Amino acid sequence: MAAQCCCRQAPGAETAPVRPPPEPPPALDVASASSAQLFRLRHLQLGLELRPEARELAGCLVLELCALRPAPRALVLDAHPALRLHSAAFRRAPASAETPCAFAFSAPGPGPAPPPPLPAFPEAPGAEPACCPLAFRVDPFTDYGSSLTVTLPPELQAHQPFQVILRYTSTDAPAIWWLDPELTYGCAKPFVFTQGHSVCNRSFFPCFDTPAVKCTYSAVVKAPSGVQVLMSATRSAYMEEEGVFHFHMEHPVPAYLVALVAGDLKPADIGPRSRVWAEPCLLPTATSKLSGAVEQWLSAAERLYGPYMWGRYDIVFLPPSFPIVAMENPCLTFIISSILESDEFLVIDVIHEVAHSWFGNAVTNATWEEMWLSEGLATYAQRRITTETYGAAFTCLETAFRLDALHRQMKLLGEDSPVSKLQVKLEPGVNPSHLMNLFTYEKGYCFVYYLSQLCGDPQRFDDFLRAYVEKYKFTSVVAQDLLDSFLSFFPELKEQSVDCRAGLEFERWLNATGPPLAEPDLSQGSSLTRPVEALFQLWTAEPLDQAAASASAIDISKWRTFQTALFLDRLLDGSPLPQEVVMSLSKCYSSLLDSMNAEIRIRWLQIVVRNDYYPDLHRVRRFLESQMSRMYTIPLYEDLCTGALKSFALEVFYQTQGRLHPNLRRAIQQILSQGLGSSTEPAPEPSTELGRAEADTDSDAQALLLGDETPSSAISLRDVNVSA
Repeated sequence: MAAQCCCRQAPGAETAPVRPPPEPPPALDVASASSAQLFRLRHLQLGLELRPEARELAGCLVLELCALRPAPRALVLDAHPALRLHSAAFRRAPASAETPCAFAFSAPGPGPAPPPPLPAFPEAPGAEPACCPLAFRVDPFTDYGSSLTVTLPPELQAHQPFQVILRYTSTDAPAIWWLDPELTYGCAKPFVFTQGHSVCNRSFFPCFDTPAVKCTYSAVVKAPSGVQVLMSATRSAYMEEEGVFHFHMEHPVPAYLVALVAGDLKPADIGPRSRVWAEPCLLPTATSKLSGAVEQWLSAAERLYGPYMWGRYDIVFLPPSFPIVAMENPCLTFIISSILESDEFLVIDVIHEVAHSWFGNAVTNATWEEMWLSEGLATYAQRRITTETYGAAFTCLETAFRLDALHRQMKLLGEDSPVSKLQVKLEPGVNPSHLMNLFTYEKGYCFVYYLSQLCGDPQRFDDFLRAYVEKYKFTSVVAQDLLDSFLSFFPELKEQSVDCRAGLEFERWLNATGPPLAEPDLSQGSSLTRPVEALFQLWTAEPLDQAAASASAIDISKWRTFQTALFLDRLLDGSPLPQEVVMSLSKCYSSLLDSMNAEIRIRWLQIVVRNDYYPDLHRVRRFLESQMSRMYTIPLYEDLCTGALKSFALEVFYQTQGRLHPNLRRAIQQILSQGLGSSTEPAPEPSTELGRAEADTDSDAQALLLGDETPSSAISLRDVNVSA
């Protein structure tokens, strides 16, 4: 929709342009400094050159725009201090709706970095006017971005298409993650990926960095020899001898869904419209785990919610530095490679990203204050797909596991926490990424599930969601759009005033703090959850000797991963446990759990740490020496630093910091620096497992830990770690 020019003429009306009905302006977004409400963004073109040695991206951005009122004085875009703007230029739009521009890349060579790429527009006598320079300035906005103001020509008319061309370089940008070869699995070539959610892409390219604005995009990327480049779009051309890749996205998307990854990546087909991309050493595992499955999930989703709109559904597995579990970038889901260890988590995370193809990517929340519109609906759709594919019992088990985590997070935040609202009030200057929590997912899911129950038939609700997607696809919506559509689709429910039922008012669902007003009936999963509850009760209710004897008769090696994880989470909730209980638990389970996947091991090791169980500390050390993922390292370091094991944590960090991504290294430094000198308990005597760290951390260690970072309080990421 946004790709159409807003000044096309109707047939036979050559003398005056016929304008379409006025569109509502984008929703106000306090997280954006841009003047998005004054313009219509038709298309953006990116010319990018990757320079791994300098950890720099050189870019040329062409924005194709229409002003919505005459003579706008300036165009304001979201930017970032990491972006260095070199020039801005104006050009009247070419005659065609979209004229590709060529990008002249400078050849890399020794010495200082060459200038950024320049757009080379083909000029002919009497053709479109040439570019003219524009004045610009960059001003502070928040700690996560800047505002870029570009002065426009005074004679610009309303609805007149034009282009703004920006040349820039981006270094040390929060959206762009550069990895040295040793931080990849293959250790052979440099690697780079971007992560735009929620407001990081303003450091990737100047933009209207708000989910309220969508447009189509195209890109040309030049990369070093032998490096594969992928983007969240269709790859239309590749000149191998020059290392230049061409991409286009035919459907309008918000800025945060423009994504890039480049490195030593190889493909393998896993279905008629899907392939996986991974480093060569990971490709066989990734292929074997997903071959045939993705098409099954896509087909189930299509039966529920209508045709898949994005052409291909490919998946790229990223090194463990990827800061979240998964990201739903269109055409190309990004997912952390560490999840390959955990089959059930892999299934759920990929299905969640599949669901985003309809809820989030096609229909998007207009502001970050209503992120639940994407995440709650995607979680509901994920569970409908899972039920269709794997049955209701498995879906109920996974839901019980997640709702347990929601209540755990509620204990941490408090029931009156404002972030527990579905419609969160985002204060100016607050990073929307801080709103990324389980309420967005699970409380949002519970509200959507409640709506489905009002219908009395999940299939009728599927029909509604299918119509909702068809009506709003490629646009951005607010909660009222969803709820009005719901009541219009079910007029009998509107007549019953279901939106005003006492205690379950829609407005209360959206704006009340605390837990969901109603939770789903999970009794269909009792065959899987009942054994978990029974085993947990054994260890907490019976005398210890009876518990150990009874527990030995229950073979948890045959349990599903979510069952074991749920059991260990319950034990975590009860920690610290009596030391004799921990000893018996270790005797029963430690060796068995040590052979299981990382999602299981991290939970057992957190029990070990929270209970100061020194005989199993060698397992903690080995885990931290082999795991470089944020989602597995941060929770353990946070637990280690809350008790008497800070010196152990410091020692392990010294030994492993060289293999950590700089962002993760800084995060752990913050955790360790907060813990230094804060414990009133004496540290245990050094042992084989504990090792010998500096008991009286000297000034050099303090400086190493603190660096340039300012310590800040944090909630354990284990309790908020979710896919995007």
